[in-house]
Amino acid sequence: MNRDIIDINDFTILVETASSNKEIIDTCYFDESVIAVAFYGSGNVDLTVKYGDKHKEFKRTKGLALSFYADENVEFIHTVSASKPLESLVIATATNLLDNLPNQEGELFGQMLNQLVHPSDHYVEGPSFIMTPEMQNIVDSLFNIQYEGKTKMMFFRSQITVLLSHFFGQLASLGTEKIKTTEREKLNQAKDILLNNLDSPPSLNEISKQIGLNTFKLKRDFKQFFGVPVFKYLQNERLTLAHKMIRNEEVTVQEAAWHVGYDSLSSFSNAFDKKFGYRPSQIK
Repeated sequence: MNRDIIDINDFTILVETASSNKEIIDTCYFDESVIAVAFYGSGNVDLTVKYGDKHKEFKRTKGLALSFYADENVEFIHTVSASKPLESLVIATATNLLDNLPNQEGELFGQMLNQLVHPSDHYVEGPSFIMTPEMQNIVDSLFNIQYEGKTKMMFFRSQITVLLSHFFGQLASLGTEKIKTTEREKLNQAKDILLNNLDSPPSLNEISKQIGLNTFKLKRDFKQFFGVPVFKYLQNERLTLAHKMIRNEEVTVQEAAWHVGYDSLSSFSNAFDKKFGYRPSQIK
């Protein structure tokens, strides 16, 4: 378990990572009332939030952006296992510091997260959504910073600001129509089907039949819930996995392309370059 606490202006940034071959429990509290946004990286750790006799569970946290209010009576529990490592980044501010935030960020919290500024319980959940690919890239970069010393901190500070900007921008663009809980589960099933078949994904019709949601609603609601169309999400996941495998020297570039379903090396390299801004052969 690695836990870093970084203070930036009146924000406290909590960065947690953990992995284990056996199931372990990580518990976290805040020592004062905070308004926060949690961003979950490539791990898919389980999260349970307990307060009084109430609790809330999140079984699929990969790519989740979750806003909330919590006081010192709230317990956050992560269940870490070999298949579900923890990558969590929390940007928090004490409720009494909202007016001190720079760049009118306090006003944004008040306008867009009003239910958190005026909480009705020990824990109040605000808007949550699956991060856009741009947000996910920022979060991934913060868990894999290549710089050291003052340069590392400069990079970290700048990316936190950009991440918050994306969060509020995405919040503003979300439709007012809410996706029902049952349909959210079906959309998560669709995502899992894609992730389990990166090299040979089923068609939209096949996915629709498996999850019991018609093709029109699958395409429309998937984009609303995850921020990108179905097969754009698939492509992003393919390329992200390929990048990780090449970076860790697990496979060659050609093998990575085959592993994530690309028959053509040139097509793979072009898509990779478009997403990351450099070709797979340039990874160091």
